[in-house]
Amino acid sequence: MSPAFDTGAHLDPDDLEDRSLPKASGKVTLPRHIAWGFHYSYDLDNRKSLRACYEQVMTEGLDDDMRFYIDLDVVLEVWDELWLSPHVRDASTSWLRGRGLID
Repeated sequence: MSPAFDTGAHLDPDDLEDRSLPKASGKVTLPRHIAWGFHYSYDLDNRKSLRACYEQVMTEGLDDDMRFYIDLDVVLEVWDELWLSPHVRDASTSWLRGRGLID
């Protein structure tokens, strides 16, 4: 699997909408291939920390990372608050629009 950055589709996995997949919760430490500068830890119960985690995973994560760390319902809840680079936001917006999840 390639990083989301390389594929150009940042919410790319077709099964990301599958609510039966296990999801990260509480305090998490991202793996080095995502948070390669430092070992970043996030508290997903804290909105600011959650947003920072989602921004990092959506920018640097692999498909399996998206499946585990990204909860699509939460993405929709914080979408307007996420600071994403234009190429990540554009690709993610297209993905969400293509599924009728945003206008």
